[in-house]
Amino acid sequence: MSASVANDGTDQAQVVAFLSDPATFGVSGPVERIDTHAAMIFLAGDRVYKLKRAVRFPYLDFTTPAKRKAVCEAELALNSRTAPELYLGVEPVGREPDGRLALGRGEPLDWVVVMQRFPADCLFEDMAREHRLGLGLVRELADRIAAFHAAAPVVPGAGAARVCAVIEGNRASMAALPAGILPEADCNLLAERSLALLAQLAPLLDRRAASGHVRHCHGDLHLANICLWQGRPTLFDCLEFNPELATTDVLYDLAFLLMDLSQRGLRREASVLFNRYCDMRGESDGLAAMPLFLAMRAAVRAHVEASAAGRQDGAAARNAKIAAARHYLAAALGFLDRPAPRLIAIGGLSGTGKSTLAGHLAPLIGAAPGARLLRTDVLRKRIAGVAPEDHLPAESYTAEHNAIVYQRFLEEARGVIEAGMSLVLDGVFAKTAERGAVMDLARATGAPFCGLWLEAPRAVMHERVAQRRGDASDADGAVIDRQLEYALGDLAGWVSVLAVGSREDVLARALAAIGPSVQK
Repeated sequence: MSASVANDGTDQAQVVAFLSDPATFGVSGPVERIDTHAAMIFLAGDRVYKLKRAVRFPYLDFTTPAKRKAVCEAELALNSRTAPELYLGVEPVGREPDGRLALGRGEPLDWVVVMQRFPADCLFEDMAREHRLGLGLVRELADRIAAFHAAAPVVPGAGAARVCAVIEGNRASMAALPAGILPEADCNLLAERSLALLAQLAPLLDRRAASGHVRHCHGDLHLANICLWQGRPTLFDCLEFNPELATTDVLYDLAFLLMDLSQRGLRREASVLFNRYCDMRGESDGLAAMPLFLAMRAAVRAHVEASAAGRQDGAAARNAKIAAARHYLAAALGFLDRPAPRLIAIGGLSGTGKSTLAGHLAPLIGAAPGARLLRTDVLRKRIAGVAPEDHLPAESYTAEHNAIVYQRFLEEARGVIEAGMSLVLDGVFAKTAERGAVMDLARATGAPFCGLWLEAPRAVMHERVAQRRGDASDADGAVIDRQLEYALGDLAGWVSVLAVGSREDVLARALAAIGPSVQK
């Protein structure tokens, strides 16, 4: 179907020409236009005007002005949850008695969403391309998403059935493409493998739905729909046209962003986002579904890129879209291939650099988004009901509290491995029994194990602790001095790693100790 003429005869050409005219908005200079598969976006002055295309796809129908008005109003309401300062209203493009078009008055011909414009360099897609996504910003983004999901309304119903509908919808969208854009055999294989994995995961997905993990989420959470507004990561442009598609397991919502980061080669950023989100949400039982969720998100991107190919001007642009679509299709199949989980534990006294090393290792272990990173310091804060960076008093570090933390630590670790995901553990592990319990867990689950024991001079440990800012650890110099008096006992089964020099040097020593099967 044409993007300008709908099945009711509505001709959007006049509206497009009107919105492309600087005089419409009283601005000097040209009006910038951005085209997507379902909308045309006009940038004029400090405002953005978003016109829905008169199109129909298997997953949306914008073919009448009434439908476009309704979806504009839904976009305004839904995005007010995360970006109320960006979404200003819905206005008609109307025809006045003299026949001229006008914005905000006259007999309505079509409708636009009016938004506050923000600088293009504040878009996370551009920031990622230019390597400006700092890890602190990624953590803040994870916190914003976690808070949004916590507040999103729970929607009762079956979890597996919703996932099945998305898989079938992806299959239908791919089948509706012109022949030759995506390899038919690969499309069929992806659907078959996805449905087979879904059959295994169905009980888990239904349990998650019953326990409140299916919510009315963002639905289109990738880097192009996140901006830095007034210094804070801001989610916008959520999926507004189909509430059923936006009603998902919260991990499926997150998976779009993880997939986007992974496909751009931003493994560290994906790992930080994933682990921070899981820490903030206490997420553990849904990890087994992550391979399927990532594959489904890549499949969505594949058929969207393929659909856009036919709207490109020139063979080069069209071929680029086809290549991108095939890339995402191959990635979707790749996400379903999962290596056996590994267990890597990093121990050592405070200030030896355990958390720094763990953060660099996690993206390299296992498939996207890397290993689940569990820290005793973060878990202790979660048990206490405070943020990871909040300080806890000394009474939270008694032997009794430590026993509770390590017991919960092992329980969560077992769950991660049983979900098929690799794991990096970060804790002091000062007691022989604590180290032995981790090794026992590896034997019980069949996960290949490597224990790294970090060592550094007292002065280095003190210096590192003194320089910490915004970290989950509450250890100070006095804690280090007490720990140095510990009788560590037998370190059998663990490899000592000298944790001095640059971060790259320490990582290289750790990788040499771990051996093969890490990403390069």
